[in-house]
Amino acid sequence: MEKRNTVKFNVRKNDQVVVTAGRELGKKGKVLKVFPKKEQVVVEGLNFIKKAQRPTQRSQKGGIIEKESPIHVSNVMVVCSRCSQPTRTGRSQLQDGKRVRICKKCGEILDK
Repeated sequence: MEKRNTVKFNVRKNDQVVVTAGRELGKKGKVLKVFPKKEQVVVEGLNFIKKAQRPTQRSQKGGIIEKESPIHVSNVMVVCSRCSQPTRTGRSQLQDGKRVRICKKCGEILDK
């Protein structure tokens, strides 16, 4: 099995992001899942794929379903809630010693 170095990236679950590359270019959505080892994120309502599904006991209905597929983390940018633009993120330390992500454009704290 191939061993990968996991990169610590700045996108987290429930972040508002905008897609910067690919067929979903310019669309916004909320991050549903994060896969750090694969360096991918699943964004709500974007990058749909069609998948053939057999009927199972859980879902009696089979057929072709649509679901969101992962997008590489390099193709999304976090949207700041204050300046409402895609932004790069930085890290800062608060008075109590807690580390938080900040917006590079306006300095707003991104972590709630």
